Amino acid sequence: MELTYTEVDGYFYPDLTLPDAEEHRPLGKYGLLRKTYLKQHRPMMYDRLLLAGKLDGHLREIDALAAEQVDRIIADLAAKEGVNEQLKATDQLRWVGLMNSFKAAAEEQILREIVYA
Repeated sequence: MELTYTEVDGYFYPDLTLPDAEEHRPLGKYGLLRKTYLKQHRPMMYDRLLLAGKLDGHLREIDALAAEQVDRIIADLAAKEGVNEQLKATDQLRWVGLMNSFKAAAEEQILREIVYA
């Protein structure tokens, strides 16, 4: 990578630019958690991704993958336990409790395997 410089008042400043942002949507929950984890526990990896201009792409990839996996795990657990729309119609509190526990279990697994890996 070759840098070019611009002279201003006898000083040479490097011509640095940020890469064009591919997407302007904000990061989701899992992307933000990954960013915090990298900053606090893997600062070298965070800096390397940031300086290479790959941090946003990495965070968006982790966010999308984690959200997709959580949805899939929740659906699998609900099917396995027989939680369906009929239960939702007849016993809403039980349905909500089961779905919340499925979500908590799925997020715990995804955080351990994807976000904090």
